[in-house]
This record gives sequence, C-alpha cells and structure tokens, in this order.
Amino acid sequence: MNFPLKRVVVTGLGALTPLGNTVPEYWNGLVNGVSGADFIKQFDVTKFKTKFACELKGFNPEDFMERKEARKLDRFSQIAVVAAAQAVEDANLDNESINHDRVGVIWASGIGGMITFIEEMTAFNKGDGTPRFNPFFIPKLILDIAAGHISMKYGFRGLNFATVSACASSTNAIIDAFNYIRLGKADAIVTGGSEAVVTEAGIGGFNAMKALSERNDDPATASRPFDKDRDGFVLGEGAGALILEEYEHAKRRGAKIYAEVAGGGMSADAYHLTAPHPEGLGVINVMRNALEDAHMNPEEVDYVNVHGTSTPLGDVAELTAIQKVFGDHAYNMNISSTKSMTGHLLGGAGAIEAVASIMSVVNDMVPPTINHFTDDPVIDPRLNLTFNKAQSRKVRVALSNTFGFGGHNASVIFKKFEE
Repeated sequence: MNFPLKRVVVTGLGALTPLGNTVPEYWNGLVNGVSGADFIKQFDVTKFKTKFACELKGFNPEDFMERKEARKLDRFSQIAVVAAAQAVEDANLDNESINHDRVGVIWASGIGGMITFIEEMTAFNKGDGTPRFNPFFIPKLILDIAAGHISMKYGFRGLNFATVSACASSTNAIIDAFNYIRLGKADAIVTGGSEAVVTEAGIGGFNAMKALSERNDDPATASRPFDKDRDGFVLGEGAGALILEEYEHAKRRGAKIYAEVAGGGMSADAYHLTAPHPEGLGVINVMRNALEDAHMNPEEVDYVNVHGTSTPLGDVAELTAIQKVFGDHAYNMNISSTKSMTGHLLGGAGAIEAVASIMSVVNDMVPPTINHFTDDPVIDPRLNLTFNKAQSRKVRVALSNTFGFGGHNASVIFKKFEE
C-alpha cells in the first residue's frame, strides 16, 4: 500500500561560522561580502606552506558549557552542541508539547575528532611507551558522538546517527532527515554538521595533496572561486544546524517556518579519489536526481549555491554540469560560492551552505562570490556568478551542491513556504 509523503519544513537555524557565531551575524557577513580568512591563530604556522584559514572568531566553549563538560568534547562536538542549541531555541523545539520519542538527531562530520587524536598521540609519543590515554579519548574522537551529545542534552530519543561522505556529509545528513520525516518516522530532526580540523595535520595533509591555496601574501583574497588565478581552497571550521519538521506538526504548535525542503539527490562520480569527473557526470546526475525528487523543472530554480571550492578543476567541472542540467536557463539563474567567504568547512560545508540558501529564499537576496579579479577564459561569461556584490532578486527555489573526496555528491533543494 502506498502512503503519501509528508511535507517537511525548516523551523529552526543555528550557525557558528568564520563570519560570525550566530545566524544573523553569518548572514550579515555573507551579504556584505566579508572574508573570514586570516592567519592561523591555533598553532605555529612558521614552517607550513599555507599559513592561513577561516577560523572561528571569539568562540569559547566555556561561554556555553561548564569547563569540566567542555573537556569531555572535541572541538567539533563543542561547536555542534552550540549550533544545535541555537536551532532548537530558534524553533522552540524543547518543550513539554514535543514527543521526545519522535525527535531525532542526524549529525555529520567529515573527519570528526582530529584535535583529540593529535593531542593524545602527541602525548603518547613524548612518553616512554607506556599507554596513558585519556578515558574520554575514544568518545571524543568518534564521528557519531556529536549526535549523541545533542540527543542527551535535550532527551531526544528518536533516531540518532551520523553521516560521513567527506565534504558532502552534512548535506547527506539533511537529506536523510528529510527522508525520515516525510516517511513518518519522526516528527522533527535536529540535523547539520560540524568540522574542526584547522590543525597541524589538517593543514599539512591538505598541503601535501596540493589542495590548499598558498596565497600567504593576502589571505583575505585567497578563496577565489571561478577566478582565473585560483590556486586551491581555504580550510574553514564551524557548524550549521537545521530543525526539519513535519509540516502538520509544525503547524499544530504554531512554529515559524523559514522554508520547505523540496527534494534531495545523491550520486557518485565513480572516477577518482579527489578529482571530479571531467565531464561532470556525477554532478549532472545529482542535480537531476534532486530536481526529480522535488518534482521540479530546471526552470524553477532561481539560485544555485555551488560547491565552488576555488580549485582549478572542480570549479569548471561544476559549471559545465550546471549548463548541461539547466540549459539556457543557466543564464537566468544566480550562481554563487559562499566558500569565497567562509572557506571550506569540509563535512560542515553543506550545513552552513544550506543555512545560506534558506536565508536567500527568506530574504530574496543572493550572497556574492567575492574575490573575483580576472575572468577565466574557459568559463562562460554569460553565467551570472554573482561576483563581488550581493544581488537582490526573487528566490523562490534554491539548490545547494556539495561534493566530497571519493566522488560523493549531494544536492538539496529549498523553496519558499506556501500553505
């Protein structure tokens, strides 16, 4: 027997980003074209090829939790709990009218507790070989623990797990949450993702892959998607959180509604560890899958928040795929990469970019792709890549792309809410 799928809406948002530690601060930074990149403060970068990143500013976990509690959490979990708390409060989700057995948490990270792993192994290697590990080592390290902490904080006893698909991780989390709610498996789900790998191993590892920009003379302009002189991405850290909720449930409790989740798509490149498929096959498939799931024509999309990491190959491959999926309508849409401002949050990227896409739908405003200086002759100049300045337009539908190492692709579509 077939049952109709339920509608899913967004009723709460939270964000800790290199542009600000609340959603309003983050959105204000985006629309004003602010760069979150600066020289790294968390460790000595003297000997590193890349000396900058998009770090959080002014974040102290002890402003949000007791010191003893904070020490039990890796940084990726600390910022997950804080961003989720913002979203839960925004949605007024934690109250006696909610059936906590039907509220879940699906949280993502691409790497998880890297800081904890580095600290523990550094201490071990400095010792005499006797294993003296912190009893919280493993619970701080594992990817699923952020979802666990969020559920324990609020007593949410519904489905609870983590998703990991590299830089597509938190978009996958959002799509999973969307699917479980529309299938009737939950009334609401806290979803999103976090990443905190601005570390010696994070910078050094990505440098070894030649993935990062090395524009140390001017970090603020280093992330320059679609610019002829782009030379790699800028590593970022932070978290984004969304409350997805079944529409009738949200309506009954009088929740405010930001937007509706229209559809989601997933695919694989099945091509290379790190490079995109040169013809963009996986990216073409993922956007078509999302449109099909949303029962939408390409012409209905007004804005695409692209993966757009500022790498020589990836940026071109994504635009090629967009032109193949949207045809002539590609020239009527706005396209922008908010990574030009936030840097690349890896497993947290999809979450903060979903927040940006939703705020675009709410405010009819497209944030810019900053740091454009020189046109790339291989990029079609007819595409509106929203260079350097935000643009006001009607945004009825926004599509957000995220792609991960290993060829993982995920796209999610948000649309203006209508009764």
